Amino acid sequence: MSRYTERRRRGSLLSDRRVVVSAAGMLAVVAAVTLLPQSSDAAPDDTAQLAAASGVNCQPIATSPAAAKGSRLWWQRQQQRQRQQQAGCASASASPSGGQNAGQNGGQNAGGQNGGQNTGQNGGAAATATGSAQAGNGGQANNGGQAGNGGQANNGGQAGNGGQGAEPLPAGGTNPADTSTPSVIVNPTSNQQPVGQAPADGNTTPLDILGNNCDKSKLQPHTGFQDGNRCVTTEFGEVGTADKNPSLIIASAPRFARANQAFDLRVNTRNLVRDRFLAAAKGGYYKESSFLTADGLVRGHFHTACRMLTSRTTAPDPAPAPAFFAATEDGAGGSTPDTVTVRVTGLPPGEAQCAVWAGDGSHRVPMMQRANQIPAFDVVRISVR
Repeated sequence: MSRYTERRRRGSLLSDRRVVVSAAGMLAVVAAVTLLPQSSDAAPDDTAQLAAASGVNCQPIATSPAAAKGSRLWWQRQQQRQRQQQAGCASASASPSGGQNAGQNGGQNAGGQNGGQNTGQNGGAAATATGSAQAGNGGQANNGGQAGNGGQANNGGQAGNGGQGAEPLPAGGTNPADTSTPSVIVNPTSNQQPVGQAPADGNTTPLDILGNNCDKSKLQPHTGFQDGNRCVTTEFGEVGTADKNPSLIIASAPRFARANQAFDLRVNTRNLVRDRFLAAAKGGYYKESSFLTADGLVRGHFHTACRMLTSRTTAPDPAPAPAFFAATEDGAGGSTPDTVTVRVTGLPPGEAQCAVWAGDGSHRVPMMQRANQIPAFDVVRISVR
């Protein structure tokens, strides 16, 4: 037999073998596609309900024979997703109390996972689905793979350096649904009882008043100028009803500002007639009692000031003068809210605390009818660069 004839015979046998292998592979794919939904449908109804309650989707994953025929990678991913789904459903059935987390190594979702997948339950129990990965404390998955609340795995494929389990419940006394929440909470994160804090008004214990004038004071009388260690004899004056007490808010402010460049704050006030301002430099500070208009509104003005902070956790020194200060007495304002633009002329680099607060005719924060009303003030922080 010639070499040419021998080569043709071998080539023909090799081609026949390829056809047989290809046909067998196609039969296996079609058979698997046919059986795949059946294996998912065979899950009991109670398992599906438990899995749904815990956030695990046990519905059959849609398959496409045409897609499987054209892409081996697609088929591998479909098989991997199916194994993951079956593991999550099995975990939901085994732990009816809910709260399971399904974490994936590598932090990837819906295909392309690296290595084994985990099924962690809240409480620290772990069941390994494939591979050797384990889930630990509180249902946390190892090697990335963030597990969400209610057992959902890693939406968006984020990796979390050890995985993140269910968020812990808030501390006692901070849950709105907790009927045992006390009526007065000074600091929900502290177990310390508030000092001198009454739970509600109506206490019948007689008041121990230190005094209501300067007759027994050892300090010099206040003269209307901005001096300390003085006793102010000016009476408080008039206070309006709660619905007519003044309020204000900083309606807009920049988050960032350029150093030594001007920017604007927009201040909106309500129930403040801005027509009264006694100059403190002329002795009008704390010198006049508070008076209302015929409609029961406070007559006064509002202040705007910005100071530079040196710490975010320690109260600042109150003594230094602020980097910016202005008083607004424009003759406007009333029961209808209106807005005033305040131009801040520029601040040094750092973090600025800008505050706005109302003042009566003699610069005191206006009085409120009730003790639990918030006075007319607002504060923002601005990063100056």
